[in-house]
Amino acid sequence: MIKRLIRSLLGKSKKALKPGQAQVLDRKQHGIDPQLVSSNAVRVTKTLQDAGFKAFIVGGAVRDLLLHVKPKDFDIATNATPEQVKKLFRRAFIIGRRFQIVHVMFGQDLLEVTTFRGSSADSAPKDEHGRVLRDNTFGEQHEDAQRRDFTINAMYYDPATETVLDYYGGIADIRAKTLRIIGLAEVRFREDPVRMLRAVRFAARLNFTIDPATSAPIALMASLIDNVPAARVFDEMLKLLMSGQALACLQQLRKEGLHHGLLPLLDVVLEQPLGEKFVTLALGNTDERIRQGKPVSPGFLFASLLWHQVLEKWQAYQAAGEYPIPALHLAADDVLDAQTDKLALQRKIASDMRDIWAMQPRFERRTGKSPYKLLEHPRLRAGYDFLLLRCASGEIQSGIGEWWTAFMEADGSGREILLTQKINTAGSASNTGPAPAKKRKRRSPASRARSDSAAPATAPVLPD
Repeated sequence: MIKRLIRSLLGKSKKALKPGQAQVLDRKQHGIDPQLVSSNAVRVTKTLQDAGFKAFIVGGAVRDLLLHVKPKDFDIATNATPEQVKKLFRRAFIIGRRFQIVHVMFGQDLLEVTTFRGSSADSAPKDEHGRVLRDNTFGEQHEDAQRRDFTINAMYYDPATETVLDYYGGIADIRAKTLRIIGLAEVRFREDPVRMLRAVRFAARLNFTIDPATSAPIALMASLIDNVPAARVFDEMLKLLMSGQALACLQQLRKEGLHHGLLPLLDVVLEQPLGEKFVTLALGNTDERIRQGKPVSPGFLFASLLWHQVLEKWQAYQAAGEYPIPALHLAADDVLDAQTDKLALQRKIASDMRDIWAMQPRFERRTGKSPYKLLEHPRLRAGYDFLLLRCASGEIQSGIGEWWTAFMEADGSGREILLTQKINTAGSASNTGPAPAKKRKRRSPASRARSDSAAPATAPVLPD
């Protein structure tokens, strides 16, 4: 009786499943709410089924439905070939080199339709480390399930019959909050090293524990990520950082030994009091915006993560005799060059990061026309939010952020009053902008040159 109850709770059948056999769960057993299913996903599966093909919602969408969460994306798996799928839909496009898939569009809604994949052929092109480069082998549904990465992503939902097909005990792992890879972890990670990053993302986002057999080889095989195209690594890192659990993901990356090379020096930053507080605040704000359904700028996110590396190099260039503004641009160049090799940062994102960083010393000039000119900057809001993070983390005095908040909210006369007020903070106008004019004796050009070269730097100073 007890054994039967345990099997019922874990969603396991009484008999062990044969290879290639799926456990079939009805609505009462799986508990999926049909209201959470995209009407366009239902439309695609129905169109394929009406044409005589098999068609299921698959992967992460089924996982989220089982967790009673409305999926952001719906993927469809079918036994129809890409060409057959394309013929059934007016707006359908075949894409992909490593494995061909079809994008079906309904307005702005995009659904990804894949043909069941067969067992990976030994003849499939691989690199010297064993990573599969291209594999368009089609096959049966049970082979497709075997090719998927984790058990929780290898389930198929048929909206027409409201049944779930579970080939590898995925529903039991969901209920046990366990992330388990299908097959031998070493082999699967070698086939596609990005699976190691996916393991971290799913575990952190879902608050699952990575199965020990799945986790064990990750630290040893982490270097294989260096062989993955930088664009794929960037896409996965962006998903990880915009998962709504960014801080948990980074902590999991460190735990699994995967952070080295992806965000160089991140470990050092997170061990410094100000660096850790700054990154924690930035990621916390990002997670909260995502949970509220608000947009998040990748440029702002990466600018936050890499700021303390820029800050360290900025100080180093100034210590070597460079002027503050050129020093900041040189520091930004160094950091972005180092990251682009690993993450293939898109030009637009890198440009946004530069703008956010370059605005920071301008916020400290609060006299004359400088504040008015900064108000016209197209990236003002991002730079201002970044400034507030610096204030909140203790990197600079909070009075600077408070002054800018008041200045942005004030009308014309209110702004003029703010410009004439002396600000009583350690980062006051007298320290960060030009000093008020004083009557003084005329000096020689040589004396003025010596005085100008000794002007204080505007870069914030990190604690020892």
